[in-house]
Amino acid sequence: MNTQTIVPENTDRATFGTRHWSREGEGPVIRISDLNHWYGEAGFRRQVLFGCNLQVYPGEIVIMTGPSGSGKTTLLTLIGALRTVQDGSVSVAGHELLSASADDLVRVRRKLGFIFQHHNLFRSLTALQNVRLGMDLFKGSPRERNERSRHMLVSVGLKDHVHKKPGKLSGGQKQRVAIARGLVHQPKVVLADEPTAALDEASGRQVVTLFKSIAETQRCAVLLVTHDNRILDIADRIVNMVDGRVKSDVLVRESMLICEFLQQIPAFREMPASDLSSVADALVVEKFPAGDVVVRQNEPGEKFYLIRQGRVQVSVEKDGAQRNVAELGEGDFFGEAALMTGNPRNATVTATQPSVLYSLAKPEFDRVLAGSESFEEALRHALFDRQ
Repeated sequence: MNTQTIVPENTDRATFGTRHWSREGEGPVIRISDLNHWYGEAGFRRQVLFGCNLQVYPGEIVIMTGPSGSGKTTLLTLIGALRTVQDGSVSVAGHELLSASADDLVRVRRKLGFIFQHHNLFRSLTALQNVRLGMDLFKGSPRERNERSRHMLVSVGLKDHVHKKPGKLSGGQKQRVAIARGLVHQPKVVLADEPTAALDEASGRQVVTLFKSIAETQRCAVLLVTHDNRILDIADRIVNMVDGRVKSDVLVRESMLICEFLQQIPAFREMPASDLSSVADALVVEKFPAGDVVVRQNEPGEKFYLIRQGRVQVSVEKDGAQRNVAELGEGDFFGEAALMTGNPRNATVTATQPSVLYSLAKPEFDRVLAGSESFEEALRHALFDRQ
């Protein structure tokens, strides 16, 4: 999926598929633009990231998935200022990392919470002392640091293990200590690489509930790299990386809503969930004030439309006379004929009320059509019924 598709001016920013959402008055806390990265030197250089674009907003939980070697961890370490940005732009918490000074990089890291697969705990320190290390560069009395560290350990289910050293803890308990250490200083951004991989279901659920809580209450942005399907339900968005590229960026809740909406439409009711999801992920929200023309007769067909809210008037011009032939409302769709036949639009569609439409551009329409026999069958049945 092309993540650089140009969004029309009347497209709502609360969209899904390849587009991003934002909360009013808030810009992204992570902004990545045209990011490329290489490993190696001179003639032995190997490119591992290709033109990556990504934005993450305050309070948002983004889960990054993809096969091993796709560039997920490399991207995470670049965002975390643990690698040098070579080409493109990476901005974190208002700091541009390309060509940033050493002092600027330190300032950025203080705003981040890191949680890695390998817990890297100090074996000579207790769980409490390991977590308190995350507070050592921040203001507050020793008592305050101890209390916050203790509270964070309780939050990850380690109330009875506060004074134990790593040698007395299981692998999952060590990982939870590392998670507590990464969150204790109330970071602006949490970067986590497989944070629940070593945890059982109950512990993993406790940890992701904590992530959700800090995202909501502290307006912290959380970016998780994971293969753990058990935690996908907490995500606001799921980003998929393949071969060093951001291949898809799905707004989860909106995608679920559009699937529910599609299932209410007779033409889509029998489609498998996987096909519905494929359609939903490609759709974009567009708003049209009353009186705006959505499509015009005799123009090339460029989009397929579903009506989410509002009403539109369908009219046909023949022999110089304009005739209204239909009025469509919520749950109706139009525009499929021109896209499936290649013929020009056979009617003009005008919004008669302020309307919210879901649109599917022709390249995405063709892609979904090619990958889903049920989608094509549903549309052909609809075309037949309209004859």
